[in-house]
Amino acid sequence: MQESDNDDDLEIKNQEKQSLLTRIKDGFITKFPDDFSLKEGRSNVVTIAWPSFAELFLMQLASMINTMMVGGLGTWAIAAVGFCNQLRLLMIAVFMAFNTGSTALIARAKGADEPEQANKVMHQAILFSMVASGVIAFLGGTFATPLVIFMGASDEATIVGATQYFQVLMLMFPANAFAMSITAMLRGIGKTWVPMLYNITSNIINVVIGFLLIQGRFGFPALGVRGAAIGLGTGQVVAAIIAFIAVMRGSDILKLSLKSLFKIDFTMLRRVSKIGTPAMFEQLFMRAGNIMFFRIIATLGTDAFATHQIVMNIHQLTFMTGHAFGISATTLLGQSIGRKRIDQGIALVQLCRRYSLIVSFVLVTAIVIFGTPLISLYTDNPEVILAAVALLWIVAAIQPFQSSQQVLAGALRGAGDTKAVALCIFIGIVVVRPIVAYVLVFFGGMGLVGIWLGMLLDQAARSAYVFWRFISDKWKTIRV
Repeated sequence: MQESDNDDDLEIKNQEKQSLLTRIKDGFITKFPDDFSLKEGRSNVVTIAWPSFAELFLMQLASMINTMMVGGLGTWAIAAVGFCNQLRLLMIAVFMAFNTGSTALIARAKGADEPEQANKVMHQAILFSMVASGVIAFLGGTFATPLVIFMGASDEATIVGATQYFQVLMLMFPANAFAMSITAMLRGIGKTWVPMLYNITSNIINVVIGFLLIQGRFGFPALGVRGAAIGLGTGQVVAAIIAFIAVMRGSDILKLSLKSLFKIDFTMLRRVSKIGTPAMFEQLFMRAGNIMFFRIIATLGTDAFATHQIVMNIHQLTFMTGHAFGISATTLLGQSIGRKRIDQGIALVQLCRRYSLIVSFVLVTAIVIFGTPLISLYTDNPEVILAAVALLWIVAAIQPFQSSQQVLAGALRGAGDTKAVALCIFIGIVVVRPIVAYVLVFFGGMGLVGIWLGMLLDQAARSAYVFWRFISDKWKTIRV
């Protein structure tokens, strides 16, 4: 009898093992339902992803041009902007979290054809962004200097430049938060071309004003890093105005009503918060991990920090690819759940992964080939150029992990499984990345190479976790 029980247990374990292996294998295969063709799936993915990709790519291109222009002031200026960017990302964490909940709920409402629900979400999200951004902007502007010092800025030129840059950004912060909220909601209904238009306009303004004010051209004053901040902030205000006009006129099922804007709907806020709260922790984990990470980099000196900032600026071109297809995965899976067609959603997510990987490899190949002339646009420091070119090979190695991770994390957000994504960020950015970097820098003496190897292992850990979570099907039971 005992032998029979043992045989049964062994058979169950073998079945579970085969089931897991089958799910892993299926996780790499795109299977379309019989009533849903590859052509239709490709159209759905590309329609949402290409405007997001164009928008994000051009935004990052504008950021690269700005960094190049600031680089003419010296490596201290590149470092100052880098410290401020991390601070700004920390402050928008709460908005990005709330926007995650808004995107997921609006996508479901779109799939279920419930415009009233979608508009309730939109009005609550905008009200939240207006109130919270005003408070954060005041505090950020007031305590700008201690904040940049906390981030790791040490020499006087960097501290002064970072303070000037950050104080200007805080003046424009409410406009930035408003535009971000509208962008998240338009992505939920698949109207990614609208944010593309106003964000591209914003970045053209950003680059033009930065060109005129950083070095002082055509009779304009030379304002240095403050001029770069004025360009960025002005662009954000213009984007907010265009976004406001777009939702006031109405876009698909979304239409802003000023009468409804100041009515608090606690039931809807709770629904958004149910998804958004874990997403907020995700963002806070990410920013906390990045702060630890940046403080390690700051110990290597201003030139090393500037080198890292240059490579990160270039690396974010490939990061935008995964982000764009991740947006597509969020929207399409959310809408598929709303239609009660999860099978279609899974196929679309897999298609997003495939396209994201292809595009990111094309980009990183071009970056590696043209690495030296590209980096030379940022600085003429030969040591910085040499170190940065070597790091581009690690950027290439990161791509398969980063690409898959971003798309699958986007899909989990669309399903409302934001707790899993928050845990993923905690594992990778708070635990793996800073610990590996600390060990390799301070005990291995590897400098910036150790920093970027930490990023590589971070992306590998996150990619493995979100892949396991997605194939486990646990996200299918999430109720929002």
